[in-house]
Amino acid sequence: MSSWPPICIDFTIMLPAITSRLEGYMDLLADRQKLVAANLANLDTPGYRTRDLDFQFEVLSQTPGGSPNVIEPTGLTMKNDGNNVSLDRESRLLAENALRFNVATNLLRNELRIVRKAIDEGKGA
Repeated sequence: MSSWPPICIDFTIMLPAITSRLEGYMDLLADRQKLVAANLANLDTPGYRTRDLDFQFEVLSQTPGGSPNVIEPTGLTMKNDGNNVSLDRESRLLAENALRFNVATNLLRNELRIVRKAIDEGKGA
């Protein structure tokens, strides 16, 4: 029975760390998607206030199993009925979220492709 080269040992430690970070990032995207959907659902609800995440802060301060802090964004235009949801802003956030999710999915897919390639090459040795 041969032992794995040191590079493979480092790789097996590194992969869970990368996939764990991507999983947390994708969970954060899902949380934001729920908030944006709720904002859009309440577009015409009198007195409803937009809810969001400080996305950059949440990504940088992410803790496993932690819940993100929901904030009320500042600087939004208040309508006469006290509602401050902007269809344009929420539509932009939906598109941005979809783009970020696609990037994260592609990164995760590439990580799995690398692992599969390493396994296949290891079988041939």
